[in-house]
Amino acid sequence: MSRWLPCKRQDFIRKLGRLGFTGPFAGGKHPYFRHGRYRLAIPRYDELSVPKLREMIREIETIIGRQISAEEWNSL
Repeated sequence: MSRWLPCKRQDFIRKLGRLGFTGPFAGGKHPYFRHGRYRLAIPRYDELSVPKLREMIREIETIIGRQISAEEWNSL
């Protein structure tokens, strides 16, 4: 069983693209991605810690309507 690992910002952006998000677009304080009618703001950190990554994954799961396992995330 895989576990959650910190994620570099560029890897996070690449994985969002593989999940069907478009962007990043400039706007406001943070760049954002679009998925249908939803917007997802991306923090400007160089690396996302595990707690921040899990918070972002929960938001992504709500947007795409399904669960994402650590194994699936690491393989994207």
